[in-house]
Amino acid sequence: MRGKYRVVVKNKRLHYEFEIKRNITIIKGDSATGKTTLINMIRQFANLGNSSGVDLMCDVPCRTLEGADWKIILRNISGNILFIDEENTFIRSEEFASEIKESDNYFVIITRENLYNLPYSVEEIYGLHSSGKYQNTKQIYQQMYRIYTDTAQIPVEPQTIVVEDSNSGYEFFKSIAEEQKISCRSAGGKTKLYSVLKKSNMDEEICVVADGAAIGAEMEKLYKLSQQYENIKLYLPESFEWIILRSGIITEKEISKILESPEDYIDSREFFSWERYFTRLLVQKTEGTPFKYQKSKLNPVYLHEKNKKQIVESMEGMKLYLHV
Repeated sequence: MRGKYRVVVKNKRLHYEFEIKRNITIIKGDSATGKTTLINMIRQFANLGNSSGVDLMCDVPCRTLEGADWKIILRNISGNILFIDEENTFIRSEEFASEIKESDNYFVIITRENLYNLPYSVEEIYGLHSSGKYQNTKQIYQQMYRIYTDTAQIPVEPQTIVVEDSNSGYEFFKSIAEEQKISCRSAGGKTKLYSVLKKSNMDEEICVVADGAAIGAEMEKLYKLSQQYENIKLYLPESFEWIILRSGIITEKEISKILESPEDYIDSREFFSWERYFTRLLVQKTEGTPFKYQKSKLNPVYLHEKNKKQIVESMEGMKLYLHV
């Protein structure tokens, strides 16, 4: 399943409206914010249609996924947007993660918990808010493509860079850091970012670089930490490969077209997260060229001064000075 879908669910009293464009969307929020009501209305429409008193408008079928038979149901449907309430404890299981990885459906999961088995995007975490009878979704972590902070000036000039992993992205930022005579270290994985930051020198301006496409489950505690310590800034592009593709050093018209609306190209059954798609896209587009890319080790061509400068200048939010 691919594409972006507008969903409208309404009755005489309430009106919900939002867009779904990735395989996993999370709706968070406390009690009495309308989450359960939304699920009930979708269930009523699926069971009773127009006689339910609910209108549901979407270009693809919408229904709830729940109960002991969830796995059987899931394996026998495709092309649906499936809404799941947090009362269904299976959403926290590895089995559920394994099943939806192979599924040709989109999932909207309503939960107050962080689902560590699922690679969901920081951009697809929403809360419900109301304006009179109109219920809508809002992004909880707005502008998370870039460094998010309520008070700091953008762009930020880091004194320390903490990179999520130890692959090509880390090699690139380490090279930049060495040139600027600042610190750069790898956290060794997104689950270790929080503990690494807690042990950091809070007198320095720290910039965290991580894949926004799959860091959703870690976002709550990272965001709270960045609010507690004003020196911690979060730079969360889709992925390092996305940064390279967006920089324009790989000159191909199709790339810019894909980046304008990735949801039209990324098949949810094939790619569990957008980060994986951008990695494959970059590998494919550079195969047989001097820019040949592999995730495990950075091709030195990306560290040539002209290319490095072009990549750095495409990154909104961080100010890095290069001696070119």
